[in-house]
Amino acid sequence: MSAEQPTLPPVRLPADAELARDALAAPLLARAVRLARWAGPETRVGAGGELVDEQLQDAVEVLGLTVEADGDEGAGSFADTEAYEEAVEEAEILAADAWRLAVDTGLVSVEDGADDETPGGAGPGENLALVTGGSPQDVLTIWLDGFDAVFADAVVPVLDDLDTIVGEDGEIDLESLDWDPEMEGEFLEGVLGNLYLLTVSEGGPGDGPVPLPALAASMVVPDDMGEPTDDVLEQVSDAMMRLDEQFRLLEAIGLVEYQPVDEALMAEADDELAAPAAPLDDEDVSRYGMVRLTPLGLYGVRARMLDAGVDAPAVGDLADKGADVLLGGIAGYPEDAARAETAAWLSGREVETAARELLHAARGTDAGSPLRRLHCQQALALVGTEAEPAVREVLDDAELGGLARVWLAERGAADVPAPSESMIFWLAIDTIAAQLDADGDLEEVQELIEGLTGRHSGFFEAAWRVEHPATAEVLEAMGRLHRDKTAAKEARKSAFKARSRSGS
Repeated sequence: MSAEQPTLPPVRLPADAELARDALAAPLLARAVRLARWAGPETRVGAGGELVDEQLQDAVEVLGLTVEADGDEGAGSFADTEAYEEAVEEAEILAADAWRLAVDTGLVSVEDGADDETPGGAGPGENLALVTGGSPQDVLTIWLDGFDAVFADAVVPVLDDLDTIVGEDGEIDLESLDWDPEMEGEFLEGVLGNLYLLTVSEGGPGDGPVPLPALAASMVVPDDMGEPTDDVLEQVSDAMMRLDEQFRLLEAIGLVEYQPVDEALMAEADDELAAPAAPLDDEDVSRYGMVRLTPLGLYGVRARMLDAGVDAPAVGDLADKGADVLLGGIAGYPEDAARAETAAWLSGREVETAARELLHAARGTDAGSPLRRLHCQQALALVGTEAEPAVREVLDDAELGGLARVWLAERGAADVPAPSESMIFWLAIDTIAAQLDADGDLEEVQELIEGLTGRHSGFFEAAWRVEHPATAEVLEAMGRLHRDKTAAKEARKSAFKARSRSGS
């Protein structure tokens, strides 16, 4: 009976203007914008478009990342000179990363230098004007380009000793890295996809963080595996260490909020992070890293999914579509999301016209029609008495007359004609068919079934005669779900009669 449903539950996203503000507040993009505004005729870049050493120091100052040093040893308030030097190096890395992002996103335009002695120049790029003068969507397009660039960086292996992989010809020997760029990219895409699904699914953490071990395990541990083997746990540990590095990078572009792995854990395990072999309490599990997608992150991951052809709906997608698209589209939505999507669709529409469109779209005898009528009924519950003329027009309609009478009665309308017995039973079959299609709470469906059969004596004797395409299927389901054995047996007998009558 069920219609084709979206691959993923719908995500609720803030307005583009709010997302654009979040994008510009992301640390890495904010630094890139500052450097783009600083770049000018005196800016010098190397053969790869990177800032020359002296300019890099200027960039550090522009970004306010300068590490203050006092005293003869230049260590300032740092524990020792080594710590000071590490802080200086970190500041230079942040400045270099911001410059590279500015170039990658078109905030800066560069003319590469020929060599170290002949540096190139740089200046504001075409996209810089869009930061303040463009639309929110312009800003988000720039941010998405930045996300793509950071994603590409995140899947590159960390190289502690570059000399070991550089050949005599000066070229990097990728084969010696044991690194498959495509596989690494697919793995990170899968991780972000799982994090997205956990965030948007009912019963998931929602806005809450996800433990890093659980996220790594979702990519490594087979679904049918009971207790993970030592080999699998080692793979989970390796994945956690890689994800720890990647999420630190992705946090800078505003994609995630990340609580890194407690460094003490790695120190305790001789610099190797061991995945927990047993369930941990909340305090302990947080030491292994916690991550959540930001609203901007949800937007970004969804954009990549859409580019890859994944059906990843968002609440509001159907607001400008016809009523038929709305009722068909929300068939697989959770209740709250379906209500929000319907409210968005109704907003700005004239009530009577909208009601008429909904009722027209709800008609049909196809497999998805009962659920369309249920969502039509739920949509009409959101509108006022202005819809009454449109609802009264379908009182004599075999498919919609029962629904119309219920709506009018709930609003205390006068002169509502009593339904015929055939209409009562047709509506009962249609309602149960819709609830079965909606994959709702089993206990609620059982209560609906038992309530209907309890209110109507001889329900099953009348029900098998109902001219509804789902009659036999509904009666079979009632036979499975009714908790009274006698009633369940009657339902199964009625289902057999219905099938015999229809010849199916």
